[in-house]
Order: sequence, then C-alpha cells, then structure tokens
Amino acid sequence: MPSYHSGQLFCVAMPIGNPRDITLRAVDVLGAVQIVACEDTRTAKEALAALGIRPPRLISYFEHNEQDRTHQLVELLKAGNDVALISEAGTPGISDPGYRLVSACVANDIKVVPIPGANAAVTAMCASGLPPDRFLFVGFPPKKGARFQRFLASWMLPGVTTMFYLPARRMDEFALAMTTIAPTATVVVARELTKTYEEFVRGTPAEIRDHYAANPPRGECTILVRPVEQDEDENEPGAPIR
Repeated sequence: MPSYHSGQLFCVAMPIGNPRDITLRAVDVLGAVQIVACEDTRTAKEALAALGIRPPRLISYFEHNEQDRTHQLVELLKAGNDVALISEAGTPGISDPGYRLVSACVANDIKVVPIPGANAAVTAMCASGLPPDRFLFVGFPPKKGARFQRFLASWMLPGVTTMFYLPARRMDEFALAMTTIAPTATVVVARELTKTYEEFVRGTPAEIRDHYAANPPRGECTILVRPVEQDEDENEPGAPIR
C-alpha cells in the first residue's frame, strides 16, 4: 500500500487542439498539486494560465532527461508532494514521456491516479468510419526508410485497424510505400484534430498520395489503416469507405 506520507502522481490528459478539450477534473487537479512535470515549462505555464491556474512549481520532464528527473520526482513524491504529469498534448505516457515515472512510482508504492481526457488516436478512431471492433495503436514509426517500410508491412493485419502518428512531411513516403504493401487498404488521415481546420481524408494509398500531392499537409497526422479481408462485407455498417 502507498505510504501515508507519500504524495500522489496524477497523469493528466491535456488538450490535443481546442483548449476546451480539458476536463473539469483535470483543471481541479492542476490547480491543487504542488508540482507539475511537463515537457516544456514555458508552454505549460501558458497553458495553465489560460485555464486560470496560477502555475505551481514546474519541472521539465522530456525524452532526454527522463532518467534523471524520474529519480528527482520520486523523491519529491516520497516527501509528500502531489505531482501532475502532463504532455504537450493529449495523454502522458502514450507516445509521450511518462512511462518511466509511472513505473518508478509503482515500484515505490506511490499511488498513480489517471485523469483521463483527450487522445489523438482514440479521437481519430471514433470519427474515422473504420470498424472499431479490433484496433491497434503502434505509436511513431521508425525514421529510416527501410525500417519504416518493414514497420508498415509488419502491422498491416487483415481485419485490424492500425493507428499511428506521422509527421505530415512523411506523408508521401508513407502513401508510396503503402501502394505496394497494401494497395487496397482503406486509409484515413486525421489532421488538426479538434482545431478550427480539422481534417479527415479517406481513400486508398494511391488516392491519399494524389490528394496530398495537390494539397501538401502540415503538422502531425494520425493515420489509420484497415486492410481489406476477403470475407469482409463492404455493405455492413462501418465497413471500409470507398
């Protein structure tokens, strides 16, 4: 059981686009903790100020300092401080820093409290039109071309909707590779989620490539791919879009 004197770690989901993606519970927690662990203290301070929260102590916690800061934060928690872990956008620990800290808290009997909210992959899934019966989230793909293609090929599973994140600058590389790997798959690209110019583009890999050749995208995209099964009834609700 957690020590009576230990603080608690709150994993707080932040907005993914629209500032009002935040939950009321998240606002309450962020206004009550002694410390907020964040990827960038400047942007975190601005986000908290926009919510009307006077920023508590902010500690940077990102990919390249996770190991050292995890030890520091565990010691602060043991001393009785409540800590909120946030990412730049969405849910911490989901393709964002956080796993090491949560794991260390579990190992030290420090209570971890999830504060759910926005997540780009789940948000894209619910509006994609693809079957939600079986879906798989695989995060960010490798950066190198050969490894990237092997990554795509390994996760193209018939009857499974695969979701991952991709910088928009790699869209042509992705669509070109998919024209060979799974040319008949249905692809959904979700971009600018919950923002003013939110966009969903649906089609085959070739159609996706043609679209973005004419309309170069920016930012980060959430990609969903559903290879077609031989026995999949395209007339059923939620079947791949054509």
